Amino acid sequence: MFGAIARKLFGSANDRVVRSFRKQVDAINALEPKLVGLSDAELQMRTDWLRERLEKGETLDDIMPDAFATVREAAKRVLGMRPFDVQLIGGMVLHSGRISEMRTGEGKTLVATLPVYLNALQGKGVHVVTVNDYLAQRDAAWMGRLYNFLGLSWGTIVHGKDDEERRQAYAADITYGTNNEFGFDYLRDNMKYRRADMVQRDFNFAIVDEVDSILIDEARTPLIISGPSTDSSELYIAVNKVMAHLTEEDYEKDEKAKAVSLTEAGQERVAQVLQQMGLLKSGDMYDIQNVALVHHTNQALRAHKLFTRDVDYIVKDDKVIIIDEFTGRMMEGRRYSEGLHQALEAKEGVTIQRENQTLASITFQNYFRLYPKLAGMTGTAMTEEGEFAEIYGLTVVDVPTNVAVARKDHDDEVYRTATEKYEAIVKLIEECRERQQPVLVGTVSIEKSEILSDFLKKKKIPHNVLNARYHEQEAYIVSQAGRPGAVTIATNMAGRGTDIKLGGNEDMRIEHELADVADPAERERRAEQIRAEVAEAKELVLKAGGLYVIGTERHESRRIDNQLRGRSGRQGDPGASKFFLSLDDDLMRIFGSQRLDGMLQKLGLQEGEAIIHPWINKALEKAQQRVEAHNFDIRKNLLKYDNVMNDQRKVIYEQRREVMDAEDISEEIVEFRREVISSIVAKCIPPNAYAEQWNVDLLHEECLRIIGEDLPVREWAKEEGIADAEIEERLQKIAEDKMAAKEAAFGAELMRSVEKSLLLQILDQVWKDHLLNLDHLRQGINLRAYAQRDPLNEYKREAFTLFEQMLSSLREQVVSVLMHVQIRQPEPMPMPRMPAEAEMTRNDPALAAHGEAAAGSGALPPPGEPLPAGMQRRAMPAAYGAGAMPVGEVKDLTDPETWRDTPRNAPCPCGSGKKYKQCHGKPD
Repeated sequence: MFGAIARKLFGSANDRVVRSFRKQVDAINALEPKLVGLSDAELQMRTDWLRERLEKGETLDDIMPDAFATVREAAKRVLGMRPFDVQLIGGMVLHSGRISEMRTGEGKTLVATLPVYLNALQGKGVHVVTVNDYLAQRDAAWMGRLYNFLGLSWGTIVHGKDDEERRQAYAADITYGTNNEFGFDYLRDNMKYRRADMVQRDFNFAIVDEVDSILIDEARTPLIISGPSTDSSELYIAVNKVMAHLTEEDYEKDEKAKAVSLTEAGQERVAQVLQQMGLLKSGDMYDIQNVALVHHTNQALRAHKLFTRDVDYIVKDDKVIIIDEFTGRMMEGRRYSEGLHQALEAKEGVTIQRENQTLASITFQNYFRLYPKLAGMTGTAMTEEGEFAEIYGLTVVDVPTNVAVARKDHDDEVYRTATEKYEAIVKLIEECRERQQPVLVGTVSIEKSEILSDFLKKKKIPHNVLNARYHEQEAYIVSQAGRPGAVTIATNMAGRGTDIKLGGNEDMRIEHELADVADPAERERRAEQIRAEVAEAKELVLKAGGLYVIGTERHESRRIDNQLRGRSGRQGDPGASKFFLSLDDDLMRIFGSQRLDGMLQKLGLQEGEAIIHPWINKALEKAQQRVEAHNFDIRKNLLKYDNVMNDQRKVIYEQRREVMDAEDISEEIVEFRREVISSIVAKCIPPNAYAEQWNVDLLHEECLRIIGEDLPVREWAKEEGIADAEIEERLQKIAEDKMAAKEAAFGAELMRSVEKSLLLQILDQVWKDHLLNLDHLRQGINLRAYAQRDPLNEYKREAFTLFEQMLSSLREQVVSVLMHVQIRQPEPMPMPRMPAEAEMTRNDPALAAHGEAAAGSGALPPPGEPLPAGMQRRAMPAAYGAGAMPVGEVKDLTDPETWRDTPRNAPCPCGSGKKYKQCHGKPD
């Protein structure tokens, strides 16, 4: 009670924040008369003037009023739009690194230009992040006219651009792009071999549009770049057939947790069927040799019992395409991990794509926390205020509307069955059409939108359906949803990015209907006609009550419902909204609708009757809050585990950049060599042990494997008084002499390049293997809870151990390959391209730069072309392993002295046809 009284007297915390910006708004308004009198050239010169002030030591906050006033005046002249005072406040919220909650239709796209311009004056780059390519291109082109006028450069990052185009876009003052493209570019940059090939600059400031969609909804799944793994498509098809034998008693499904598992009876049935199919050959299904079968069975079970066609995914062009549950969009190129996508492909009978192994991954949480300054804007963020604060350190400011909202939000209507609900919706749509009132109907899935569409077709009511199947016409369908009597069904309105204007959108109609009209006079005449039609239609719709929004059921998240509702009543327009529910709806069913159904039957609720009461709304809101809290826990849990990998990722990526930036890493290589040899000796010679206790055979094998030399360690062990320190000293000397000889033979410059190139290649390989190990560890770590151990602490401990083992393996492989490698001057190779698709191939081009330098000094011609007289190529022996570089060595056939490093079993360079060890390599 006291809190309510205090809010009335002093205002809420949000009110106080908004009031604090009012003084700045007054300062900006005071500058307007002065700027109105400037010519275009004088207004444009203010950009350089503001930059000079920054260079002299003023801060962005110092120049903000002048910068915002400049943008406002430029927007009036270039775009024909003058930002309202509340839009200036929205811009200040963004500049302060917070989330600006502004209702639909309040002009967030224009608001972003204010802080974008101000922060771009630093020259460090500003990123504007959108939810899809269409919005990135539209907003950049639309607001780009303003940036061009003020002398700033801009670019876009969308799917399909090559590295050079991306590099230019990132080099611009302002860069528009999608969250996926920004994230994947970051991962790809950290897989490059040269700093010059990276496309992104250092992070500075990002504004995230539809921030709740990107930082909350899409944050459940990480971005993953992966490469092809083994092909097990036949096994997926075989295990898929097992699912047909299961009954409801064979599995347990928890819809709240979105989990499914086999019962004991189910395990026995699956094992029996697998044995009949010849897949389970021996032992119990859960024996160690049958782990792959268990994994495939679990994924097939999830595919069949948790995932529904046309709700979670669609089948198109022989592919299973994921549907974003929050936006209803197709997620082209995105695949479920851990074999689930392949299980869905087997279920639907489409071509099974190969499984992929993770090469690089990052969550959106950890990607966006890389920005020193982050802000966001959306129409619905207050319901997730706690998550934004805890995960991203972002506070939400509710910016007041320019004109008070006039929309009427009616109480929900709850029916017993889905059929009764759809009939009630159709009846309301018919009433709206009679008075020429446009209707927007929101559904939660493609399946539900098509069910409702069938009901409307039976009544012969014309309508448009907007879902993932008709993704291409999205913008135009949405833009015309406000025409008199229009009926539009949409799977979800999150992030659509196109305002629904009453009477229709005249600009979109002109662009769409007059695309083929070439004559300017005719085009203008028909454009005027369209404008007149839209103005007349708007008056008709205003009299009818504005846009009527109908929700066919409550979503798990209140935000999604609010986004749908917010489509009506923009800029003070009239409007209405109502949600229709049934006890068959997912949310109602999960939260115990059976008991409610029985109670309603006892109370005598007749068919076609609905329950309407504010208490129902409150009860549903509490159910949604419980689901939101559960989903937050899922995301928070994902982040806790990813934070462990993120710390390791930062170390690896920082090391890669240091290696790429360094001209000479020979000191690091020497340190690697010393550590590796020390560890070999420590492993084979226990401290304070007698020579008889040494593992001489292992030491000999390790020297052969790492150093590549057949050393007389057995004879050394027999020497009187010899100790481990002396053995280590000899090994270090032999290794150093061998590398010094290579450097003398091939030159210091080429050796430095080889060291750098090999270190990057092998680092990538061991990091990839480490990610796979972490994936496997993560899958089974929750079982530790049965032993009363905290899975997260166990994961942290074991992940750290695996990381140390990875670094040890890195050192060992680098030393081993450098000891074995034979070097030649390679032909220049094209730089590898790293596409956004899941499968990638990478070749190391780091040595190509030396090809030109050596072109006039005996470098080898490309493969297939003849060598100079007396020269031959020799391939690198396969025994050196996958980590070795594709290099060879040049032999002078007239000089046997150059043949000494020929492997003993290789053909002799003299051309006799004998092995080298039986010819010129034969001991004297």
